[in-house]
Amino acid sequence: MIALPQSSPRPGSAILGLGAYEPSRVISNDQMCQWIDSSDEWIRQRTGIVERRWAEPHETILAMAASAAQRALDHAGLTGDQLDGVIVATVTHLEQTPALAVRLAGALGCGPCPAWDISAACAGFCYGLAQADALVRSGVLGHVLVVAGDRLSDMTDLTDRSTAFLFADGAGAAVVGPSPSPRIGPVVWGSDPAQGPTIGQTLDWAEAVSQGRPAHLRMDGQPVFRWATTAMADATRRIMADSGLTPDQLDLFVPHQANNRITDSMLRHLRLPESVQVARSIQRLGNTSASSIPLAIDQLYRAGQVKEGATCLMVGFGAGLVYAGQVALLPAPATPARDQNQSPAAPERPAAPATEPPTLPHQQ
Repeated sequence: MIALPQSSPRPGSAILGLGAYEPSRVISNDQMCQWIDSSDEWIRQRTGIVERRWAEPHETILAMAASAAQRALDHAGLTGDQLDGVIVATVTHLEQTPALAVRLAGALGCGPCPAWDISAACAGFCYGLAQADALVRSGVLGHVLVVAGDRLSDMTDLTDRSTAFLFADGAGAAVVGPSPSPRIGPVVWGSDPAQGPTIGQTLDWAEAVSQGRPAHLRMDGQPVFRWATTAMADATRRIMADSGLTPDQLDLFVPHQANNRITDSMLRHLRLPESVQVARSIQRLGNTSASSIPLAIDQLYRAGQVKEGATCLMVGFGAGLVYAGQVALLPAPATPARDQNQSPAAPERPAAPATEPPTLPHQQ
């Protein structure tokens, strides 16, 4: 029997750089209540949302993804032509083909590297990070860009009082590359197809085109809430167990920014120490689907709450219903401090930390 050669595995992978893009248009709760019968107080109490960002016409998914990606590349000290793969997580790229990742690779000046999209809704960033980690550790690819981006405002039904105030736009990115030790922990992921009908579209794209009507997002909120507050707490405990870390070794907890009440429920189940910083970017940014986790991490960076080697517990969950999460050690903040509204100068690659952070187990 012929034996085929295999790629040489590496000891680990790491997130080398992170970036995000927030659209320019701010929509307050009061503005939202011009379209739906609600109030600022009701929206805040039910979700924690105070305002959200919606993209202007020029802020296409590609434009937002490219901006977030460039910031991640700058943070990592790399250029587009040094990438070996591009993964984009999105559910609002309204073209069946070509993939948004291919367009993004072209915009960044990448070479003929593999580029593909994944559809895992609000868990998409964690799905993409798991794929990039596996590809880098296996030796198949060197540096992989993971981008999550959506314009959910394109699919928001402004007459639907139960969902219109939730959804928003944005993009986030991470560059994953080789590391002498594992700095991205094992992924815990899965799906619950029995719950699939709870989130979806009012029409598929073919029906929307043939009928000349938009396809909107729809959601049955109560079963989704119950699922997220129970099943996701269990999944997050499994992520912690697989990472080999104890709660007191965590620095950051970044759940998908779906609803502050879901986050509060998860915290009650997990009983994390008060020293753990909890992401609450939903207050300003709303629910941005797969990009909510990298956007939330970016806010923590800009607030000065991330140090080199910070242990970050991430978990995403959404339509499908699907979920994914892992613990990762984060890179040092870029220097000078990044400004969301300005393109940062490319920093030097961060130096090794004075104290070596915990080593995470890798996926077997």
